[in-house]
Amino acid sequence: MVGKLLLRGMLVGLVAGILAFAFARVYGEPQVDKAIAFEEQQDQAAGVAPEPGIVSRATQAGIGLASGVLVYGAALGGLFSLVFSFAYGRMGSLGPRATSALLALLGFFAVIVVPGLKYPANPPSVGNPETIGYRTELFFIMIVVSLATMVAAVGLAQRLWDRLGAWDATIVAGLAFLVVFALVKAALPDINEVPEQFSAVVLWQFRVASLGIQLVMWTVIGLAFGAVVERELAARNQRGGARRYA
Repeated sequence: MVGKLLLRGMLVGLVAGILAFAFARVYGEPQVDKAIAFEEQQDQAAGVAPEPGIVSRATQAGIGLASGVLVYGAALGGLFSLVFSFAYGRMGSLGPRATSALLALLGFFAVIVVPGLKYPANPPSVGNPETIGYRTELFFIMIVVSLATMVAAVGLAQRLWDRLGAWDATIVAGLAFLVVFALVKAALPDINEVPEQFSAVVLWQFRVASLGIQLVMWTVIGLAFGAVVERELAARNQRGGARRYA
């Protein structure tokens, strides 16, 4: 049954990828174009000849963006389904829709929001190319720490549930997560390679668009996957099948 969940998760991820691609085309790509225009202006002012692009901008914003977002959506949907198969039935009395929505909320917060508070997204033309590897390393460290801390916080809330009650256990676990995040955020180095002349409005709009793309992706997966699983479970119950996948 896990294989069926994986397939459904990947299909839901593809649907989420299509919607995220549409959002990116409308709200994200215009900000990328503005960032590229800024880079070209800076090169012209410095007397640097522009380098010919290997892939045209139209291809990057079209098939390139679509293929990247769809692959990411399918992979995310598949991973989400595996996490769901483990978590379903182990998160109290939550049904499939509630479990899926809660997992999506926690995942979005841990994978996207928290790392982004330390290392926010920048347009592709902004930043020193020589530090790409270093910046990527730090970003993934932040993701790993955030995910591990989120898992630990959920486990802490479950252990305190009977003793403190749902609300107090959740608050204590949430505060513990924030304390760890604050310590890690302070320990990791800051990176700011955005030129002073770069438009603050463009930077802000790009970061909002980047967050919006992820929000669309995680929201669609969390809601649609829960609906698909609930429908499948209902069909299995009618056939006298098992009530749980995990």
